Amino acid sequence: MTTETASAKAAADADADLRAIAEVVATVERTQRAKDPEGFLTLFHPDALWTTAHGKVLIGFDAIAEFTRAVLPAATWDGDVTYEAVHTQFLRPDVAAVKVRQVYHSPAGDTEGAPLYVMTRQDDGRWLLHACQNTEVRAD
Repeated sequence: MTTETASAKAAADADADLRAIAEVVATVERTQRAKDPEGFLTLFHPDALWTTAHGKVLIGFDAIAEFTRAVLPAATWDGDVTYEAVHTQFLRPDVAAVKVRQVYHSPAGDTEGAPLYVMTRQDDGRWLLHACQNTEVRAD
């Protein structure tokens, strides 16, 4: 394989990873809108760590699942929520830090969150949420 060919392959692989990561973020959006805890939970690594926007720390899939199943179906918001991967930094080829813009749109006005998702690529090529911190953005 020539240097040019290897470089083109690496760029194609990075593009495929970026698309796969964006799809995970899009699935977060879809499952949040649908209040679908089971769909949401398929996105997590078994050893995941999740910190909510209000500082609740959930360690491991079981804790995340228990919280999500209790909270998400009953979540109330007046409007829609959107998620967008605004920056992805590969820490290693199989580990990415993903900055997300989360906006709750409502008649009373938009509120914003700024999650950080550390995602890992699995042996089967899937990207999963591994260590995540959601942060409420306050308008000061």
